[in-house]
Amino acid sequence: MYTKEELIEFENEVAHYFNSAMIKAPVHLYDDNEEQIIEIFKKHNIQKEDWVMGSWRSHYQCLLKGVPKEELKMAILEGRSISLCFKEHRVFCSGIVTGVLSIAVGVALGIKRKGGTNKVYCFMGDMTSETGMAHECIKYSRNHRLPIHFIIEDNGKSVCTDTRATWNQEVLTYENVNDEYITYYKYNLDKYPHAGAGIRVQF
Repeated sequence: MYTKEELIEFENEVAHYFNSAMIKAPVHLYDDNEEQIIEIFKKHNIQKEDWVMGSWRSHYQCLLKGVPKEELKMAILEGRSISLCFKEHRVFCSGIVTGVLSIAVGVALGIKRKGGTNKVYCFMGDMTSETGMAHECIKYSRNHRLPIHFIIEDNGKSVCTDTRATWNQEVLTYENVNDEYITYYKYNLDKYPHAGAGIRVQF
């Protein structure tokens, strides 16, 4: 298991590569959520046979799931930061908004039908959690008792848009929900912009 400091060091390294024009594709970096995501992996005891699925910001998930640091770094340098997929480590991520949700539910349904004991952990942002796709996937998973857990990571924005202002609601649908199917946590993404590392490219 990586430490908070090791996760931060990795993102700082990626930021350096991006700002040095060594990465010629978008990157989305984490900041301020290291303790929370480490705790999620520990609390749920995420195992090698479990699936971890995420969005365009998923460096930490890959590291904590067991993707070797150098292998992950190479994939990022090759321009795959927003769509990191490592079949052998059971990691699947997509740069498409909501793109991974139905896939995660399908994998969980397959596990249940085959009588498996492993589980799917699906990460999404706050704006994604307010989409119809998210609501349907969560409802279907609850009603069919699928082996899946959704983690909602709230940094208050999608690109440069405030999620709460977009939907005209002070409290998000799953805000502060922590149960068998959902873990919600909030963090501040101040060190880096939504995309990039703040020097070479802004989106």
